[in-house]
Amino acid sequence: MAKPYSMDLRERALSRVEAGESVRSVADALSISPSSVVKWSRRFRTTGSVAPGQMGGHRPRLIVGDHAAWLLARMAADDFTLRGLVAELADRGLKVDYRTVWNFVHREDLSFKKNRSGKRAGPA
Repeated sequence: MAKPYSMDLRERALSRVEAGESVRSVADALSISPSSVVKWSRRFRTTGSVAPGQMGGHRPRLIVGDHAAWLLARMAADDFTLRGLVAELADRGLKVDYRTVWNFVHREDLSFKKNRSGKRAGPA
């Protein structure tokens, strides 16, 4: 994974921009992209610092509490499709994507598997 540019480089670029140099000339002189200089300038104007933001980290689970209890009851009551569950959760006010619902179903060990006795995959 890439790591952020050093604070020294960021501060040098910002000081040159504030001194009146153009973004492109600063970028050429420091061998960085003009978009980086623009983003650092914008970050300085909004936050007062050119320090990089957080990279990576843990995202908390979205399907918790009442939504998780409802989803478990819903899956136990009837057949379901993951796309259908995504739509039903959206109707309940929780916007999640397919992968989030798949992770929840997999974590609860509720994935549907074909069985041999049903002969669903066999010839008629």
